[in-house]
Formats: sequence, C-alpha cells, structure tokens
Amino acid sequence: MTEIFELSIKQQLEGLKKSEFSSVDLVNSFLDRIQRLDPKLNSFVSITAESALEKAKNSDKKYKNRNNSLLEGIPIAHKDIFCTENVLTTCGSKMLENFVSPYSSTVVSKFEESGAVVLGKTNMDEFAMGSSNETSYFGPVKNPWDLNLVPGGSSGGSASCVAARLVAGATATDTGGSIRQPASLCGITGIKPTYGRVSRYGMIAFASSLDQGGVLTKSAEDAALMLSCMSGFDPKDSTSLKVDVPDFSKEIQNNIKGLRIGLPKQIFNSPMPKYLEKSIQESIEVFTGLGADVTEIDLPNLNLSLPVYYVLAPAECSANLSRYDGVKFGYRCKNPKDLEDLYMRTREEGFGQEVKRRILIGTYALSAGYYEAYYLKAQKCRKLIAEDFNQAFNAVDVILSPTTPDIAFEIGSKSKDPIEMYKQDIYTIPANLAGLPGISIPCGLHKGLPMGLQLISNKLEESTILRAAHNFQQSTDWHLNKPGLN
Repeated sequence: MTEIFELSIKQQLEGLKKSEFSSVDLVNSFLDRIQRLDPKLNSFVSITAESALEKAKNSDKKYKNRNNSLLEGIPIAHKDIFCTENVLTTCGSKMLENFVSPYSSTVVSKFEESGAVVLGKTNMDEFAMGSSNETSYFGPVKNPWDLNLVPGGSSGGSASCVAARLVAGATATDTGGSIRQPASLCGITGIKPTYGRVSRYGMIAFASSLDQGGVLTKSAEDAALMLSCMSGFDPKDSTSLKVDVPDFSKEIQNNIKGLRIGLPKQIFNSPMPKYLEKSIQESIEVFTGLGADVTEIDLPNLNLSLPVYYVLAPAECSANLSRYDGVKFGYRCKNPKDLEDLYMRTREEGFGQEVKRRILIGTYALSAGYYEAYYLKAQKCRKLIAEDFNQAFNAVDVILSPTTPDIAFEIGSKSKDPIEMYKQDIYTIPANLAGLPGISIPCGLHKGLPMGLQLISNKLEESTILRAAHNFQQSTDWHLNKPGLN
C-alpha cells in the first residue's frame, strides 16, 4: 500500500474528501518523516508542529461540514524568505537569525486562506544568493539523492524537503534560477511564473526587478494547484499584474498537438555532457510523439545573459540590503563606539561572504564613473535579450533547453570558485531578465542522479508550459523517481 506522504497533492485532496484519512493523519505522517530525516538534510530552519496540528484539526472539521477550501489540510512548507506572522523569518542570515515577523507576506496569507497547513520554514542560501544552498548561516542543505551533494539553490531547503517527501509541496523564489535549478538537481518540478504574477509583498528582497515567487512540487499537476492559490493581483505590490488568473489545473488537461517548440541554437550548438544531450534529445522525441512541432530558433544576445545578470542583480542587492544597518531591526553589533562603527561592524558581522561579495560588486557598478560603463550598459543589454525572446515567441510557443549544465555536484567543490558557481544558472537566468515564466521537470537519470528539462513560455503563459510539462509527465515516469532516503 502507498504511504499517504507518497501521494500527490491531488490524491491527498481526494483522500481527505473521501475520509480515507484525516488531515491530522497526513500532518503526523510528514512530521514523523521530518523528525527522522531532516537532521540528515538540514532542509528546515524552523518547524511549526504545534500550530500545524491545530490547523489540521480545523481542516478536518471543515471537511466534515463540507466548507473546505482549495488546499484544505495539505501540508506544505514556506521558504524562509516569506515573512510569516509570529514565526521566525531569517532569510538564511545571521542578520535576521532572531527576527520574528509581525506580519505575513501575501503568499503566506493566500495559502492560509486556501486551507494549506504549514509545517515550517525551509533553509536557503543567505538572502537567496547562491546556487548550492551552501551560503546559509544555518549550514548547508543536503541533497536527498546523495547526502554528499548540493541540492541546488537558493531554494535548496524547499527542493530537498519536497524530494524527500517531508512535505507535499513548498513555496520558493527565483531570481536567476533559484526554483528551477534545485528542482533539476533534486528530481522534482519547479515553476517560476511571469514577473508580477505572484505578489512580492512580504517576500524579502534580493533583486527587486528579478525576484519572483513560485513553487516546488512532485509534478506539474501539483504545481498547477499551488500556483493557482498564490497568483493574483495585490495592491500592496506595485509590480503586481492586474490580470485574471487562469484555471491552471483545468488547462493542463488539454493535449499539445500543434504546440510549437523552439530549440535555441546558442544552447544546442554549444558543448554539453553527452548524457545530458542524450536525455534532452529523448525528451524532444517524447514531445514530437505527442504532436508538438520542433524547430531551431535564434536568440542572438543569449550569451550576454550571465554577465548582464551579475551586474544588475548585485546592484539591486546593494541597494536593497542597505536597510540592514543595526538601527531598526535585525542583528546589531555589541558596544559600538559611534554610528559609523555601528554600521560597519553590524554589516561585517551580520552578512556572510557571498552576500558581502555581491554587495561590493553592486556598489562598484553603481558608483560614480562606473554607472554608465556597467549598470546602464547592462540594462540596455537586458532589453536586447527581452526583444530576442519577443521575436522568438512570434514563431514558437515554448522554448526548450536543459535546466542546468550538469547533475548535482559535491558540497564544497565549487565554493572557492565563484565564477564556476555562477555558471550553474547559465540556462535559467535569461527567463528572469525577460520576466518570463519557466518550469523545470525531471527528464532522466545519470549515475542515479536526476537531470532537468526547462520550458520557457511568453509572459502570462504559465498554462502553456504547465500543459506541456503535464503531457510529458503523463507519457514518462521520470517525475515518479524518488531518492532512497528513508
């Protein structure tokens, strides 16, 4: 018999409606796994067991009275970047290690309204800056497929706990690939929606023009359910888009006959590991077998994405993180001599190495004499990249590529080489620069470790990539593979 923690969110909802098990049963099964397995993974910063069980009891009452909401009684976790009222919200940093938020982010509030049960807050790279989840003040997160390997970042805690079946699904954020990259390395599904589809209110900022909330789940079907809950206009967020939210769960059921898939020649004409190339080609054959049309496309400025991102993102980080000065909230150094000493020592002691590196890069790019040479030029290049995508979507509906350049790597193997670490986001960054939705789905195994396939669509076309991903998962079983951790 399948254990209840193994069931998809859809199956869990059906079981709750039929009274095959209760939300309390469901929550306890996950809490038991967290207690047993998370000491090995370090995927959680805090666990809210008491409030979760109370919420589960209320959900069970609602099912009895038949007034349940969309995700009633489903156990989830929130990345520790989303402010949660009366719960520790650290952003993986010493700077916020004792910060208990006085309010909840819009994303957290929406899931509460949907009836979801929050089991805790997940570990992450400090202030979402990292591709491996090694920069967290609370220590690195381990990949459940192999505890010596990274889970990817910055949403590594969310990815690791979903892959290990410690929660049914988890929220995450993506600034340059922080949902899709860990989804690929942990063998699960991760979607970053269009910039503005999900409110950023109460989501601690890294790079405000790039950050976007999304979800990590076992399947595209589950992702559609969770994305429906968290999407929608929010007057508290000036970047929030005032557009209707489609019924993602309904729309993914349609077939993909005639779907036009583009393969960027800049990616497919460049070297990639043979096993990854083979897996991607086999995936393309699955799509063509389902009736999709595949063609080569040209994104001439794609090679600019990585350098553009690593000018713009640090510049925005430099501005956003200036608020952490030891005055109003967060960490404060002891016995400062004067105001200047307070600022300097608070920031020196409160931030980790990677955060300090990016603040310095960003401050330099924004400084007098360098603003035009770096920041302004990067913004112009960003526009060129976005225009390339606009042109491409006149000819195709979806753009396909690998999610990451390789499988998960050993903890510590790239931490001394920032450039090698930054290259891990080479396929994911372009979607962020253009504000486009992207999804990563499992597409194969190499040496027993998962590989990911990325699909990108035009703005507000999340339904298209979710539909393509769902059809793919109906025809393959890569998303059903799970790590052997028990």
